Amino acid sequence: MTKLALFDLDDTLMDHRGAVSRGILRHVDETAPFPLPDREHSVALWHELEDRHYHRYLSKELTFAGQRRARALDFAAAHGVTLSEVEADAWFDTYFESYRGAWELFDDAIPCLDRLADAGVRVGVITNGELDFQRVKLERTGLGDRFEHVIASGAVGVAKPDPKIFERACALFGIAPEEAMYVGDRLLTDAVGAASAGLAGVWLNRFGGDVVVGGIGHGKTSEDPVELAQAAGVRTITTLDEL
Repeated sequence: MTKLALFDLDDTLMDHRGAVSRGILRHVDETAPFPLPDREHSVALWHELEDRHYHRYLSKELTFAGQRRARALDFAAAHGVTLSEVEADAWFDTYFESYRGAWELFDDAIPCLDRLADAGVRVGVITNGELDFQRVKLERTGLGDRFEHVIASGAVGVAKPDPKIFERACALFGIAPEEAMYVGDRLLTDAVGAASAGLAGVWLNRFGGDVVVGGIGHGKTSEDPVELAQAAGVRTITTLDEL
C-alpha cells in the first residue's frame, strides 16, 4: 500500500516551462535591451541555456548565482550584445521578476493533492534546487502548507537521480521506500531515479510528443522512452488526474 506520495515541483505541480517562456518574452519586451528577430528560437535558446548551466550548478561547477549569470551572458551574446558580469546579474534579476510573476500551478495539482489527503496518503516534495528558492515557489503558488517535508538537493548535497536523495526523503518521513511513490516529469531523473531507490516511479509525461527523457543536468538517451519506462518498472501517466 502506498503511504507516501512524493512529487517533483517544476513541470509536475508548477508550470515552470510556461513561466520561463512567458517570463523571458515579457522581460525582453519591457526592457528592450535587444530585439528578438525570431521569438520562438529565442525562447528555445533560453530553455536550452537553463538546462546547460543548471547542470553545471548541480555538478558544482557553478554556484547558483553563477549559473544565472552564465545564462544571461550567453543569451545576450547570441543576440549580439556583450554584457559585463554586473550587467548580466542585473539583467537576470529583472528577468526573474517577470518569470516569478508568471508562476502558475497546473490545473490538476490541487485536486490531486486533495484526493491524496482524503485517502490518508502523506505527501512531500523532492526537488533539485535551493531550498529557500523552492519554498518561495510553494508559498507564492499556494502550496506552502501542503507538504510535511520539502527536500531540496541544495540542502542535502545530492541531486536526483542519485538514490540517496530519495532514500533520505523516505527516512525523513519514517516510511520504507517500497511504501512510497515518486511522481515527476523527467523519466530518468525522476521516475527511473526513484525506482532505483526502491520507490514506485511514476513518469508524468505531460508534453506528449515533446518528451523530456532526462532533465536538467541529466540529459538525453537514444533509448525509446516507452521501452525504457517499461524496463525500469515505471508507471506512465499524462496528467495527475490519472495518479
